[in-house]
Amino acid sequence: MSDIIAGICVPDSAIARAATQLVRDTEDDLIYNHSRRVFLWGALTGERHGLKYDPELLYLGAMFHDMGLTEKYSSPDLRFEVDGANAARDFLKSYGVPERAVDDVWTAIALHTTPGIPEHMRPTIALVTAGVEMDVLGVDYHEFTQEQRDHVCVHHPREKNFKENIIEHFANGIVRKPLTTFGNVKADVLALKDKNFVRQNFCSIIFGSAWPN
Repeated sequence: MSDIIAGICVPDSAIARAATQLVRDTEDDLIYNHSRRVFLWGALTGERHGLKYDPELLYLGAMFHDMGLTEKYSSPDLRFEVDGANAARDFLKSYGVPERAVDDVWTAIALHTTPGIPEHMRPTIALVTAGVEMDVLGVDYHEFTQEQRDHVCVHHPREKNFKENIIEHFANGIVRKPLTTFGNVKADVLALKDKNFVRQNFCSIIFGSAWPN
């Protein structure tokens, strides 16, 4: 039987259960609870705005969105978001999910740290980012009722020092490939956590290119 949290029915299909188990086996409690909250905030956002979204696809996007931070799914040179998106794509294809749906989940995960774009795209893509932004940044915090916030966090607690610990998780997942943070928000994480990090500069790259003028 599906859980109902803050009025949202958590998907309980075979693929959703398998995704949940994979995340439980791969990620720690902080990322697991964060991922479940991302789904719930995203679904609540969709309900509030009257969007027609596929709860199962939203759930899969939320559950896989940080998989690229884990050692098992981290590549040497791709953005962690792309690693997570690739893991989700392989998983969904193994269940025969249609290509368009796979593409939406892939894009939702790949763009979830690129603000200003996902919100203009299809609901799965927009709502994964909305859920992430609520849980990590507190975006639209006051658009959720106190009852909704409390009910979600009773079922999936924000552990003590969550803000510090989620930044630490981000840093641990990307510190070995700092060039992948160019042009995205994760450069701020390494600037805080890695004293040897040198932020790339877009204008310096232009001036240093092989073009003569």
